[in-house]
Amino acid sequence: MLKQLLFKTDRRCLYKFVYNMGIKGAVGFSRFQKRLKKGEFFPAFHFISVTDDCNLNCQGCWVMGKKKNSRMSPEQLDRIITETKAQGSYFFGILGGEPLLYKPLFDIFKKHSDCYFQLFTNGTLLTPEVAEKLRACGNVNPLISFEGDEQVADVRRGGNNVFQRTQKAIENATQAGLITGVAISVCKSNLEMALSDEFMQSLVDKGVLYLWYYIYRPVGENATVELCLDRDEIDRLRRHMVEARTKSKLLIIDAYWDGDGNGLCPAASGLSHHINASGYIEPCPVIQFAADHVDDKPLKSIYKDSAFLWDLKAELTRKTSGCIVMEDPQWLADFVEKYGAVDSSGRDNEAERLRQMPRVCSHGSGTVIPEKNKLYRFAKNRAFFGLGAYG
Repeated sequence: MLKQLLFKTDRRCLYKFVYNMGIKGAVGFSRFQKRLKKGEFFPAFHFISVTDDCNLNCQGCWVMGKKKNSRMSPEQLDRIITETKAQGSYFFGILGGEPLLYKPLFDIFKKHSDCYFQLFTNGTLLTPEVAEKLRACGNVNPLISFEGDEQVADVRRGGNNVFQRTQKAIENATQAGLITGVAISVCKSNLEMALSDEFMQSLVDKGVLYLWYYIYRPVGENATVELCLDRDEIDRLRRHMVEARTKSKLLIIDAYWDGDGNGLCPAASGLSHHINASGYIEPCPVIQFAADHVDDKPLKSIYKDSAFLWDLKAELTRKTSGCIVMEDPQWLADFVEKYGAVDSSGRDNEAERLRQMPRVCSHGSGTVIPEKNKLYRFAKNRAFFGLGAYG
């Protein structure tokens, strides 16, 4: 992993990764912790969906089925980043839809060269030309979604030849000297592949630096609840990650457990929040309700004054260490109704969907399995969430 990072990464990309993401990210997380101790709140970082547009139609995608797709204005995006930097946070996750369909994207990356961006992409548009533009920016690393083999990927992603196109995207990114990650949303249809040594070795062979495991969360027009993992399967995934961290040549990342193996929710901790393409501030991408909009007032004031976000954080901590959408969707529907939060899904039926959705297991349902690797334990407890060091 270190050999790949030090000798095959573009020099500019490596510098930006170490300084913008590493050093400034750690300082930003420290400031976040100090704010919490003073009873103040502003997230350590933001997930920002810049557009609802996408060229695929994935199972469990939160932007599918909207009555009208939204695209964040460049002015809104610039203001969000600028106001977040003023609080000492310089790391951003850029999502969609497919963010490579957002035309002002590279102008934003260049303007905010003092920040670091993680680009969540399905990879189908990551051509050699796009990879070169990312390399020239230096402050972006692509996180490429990888949802299954030739058969599973097309079903999961609602497209054609998605597996081959994703493989090519990985090659384009690594050949350009980019720090490249792969994300897989683990569900019943891809569990065996996700846990296989062959899958992990194939990523090592392609020059991938890190692998980010998600647990499939049922949301959106095509929620497909039957794909959710059961408790035993969640334990298998957790044990796999703990063991892999002791021997894999990949950096193994998750967003669900702390160093002691306890479940965590970034939204409940206040570590991160999601701003959707319409400008609504959501607790996370799958909780599609909001009481606040970025155009209402400055972000600092929103996070100071939002009873919805403050009270949801407190209630989630008491309810579960897992995902409330999965473990008690009916409770969530009642909570957002109590606070008059708007349905920010763009489908106008999210509360009804939650009330009809069966409860399923999440990472909060599994066995507590502590980290074995001391470095990962230290990073999870002392570093920031960004590329998984905390989560």
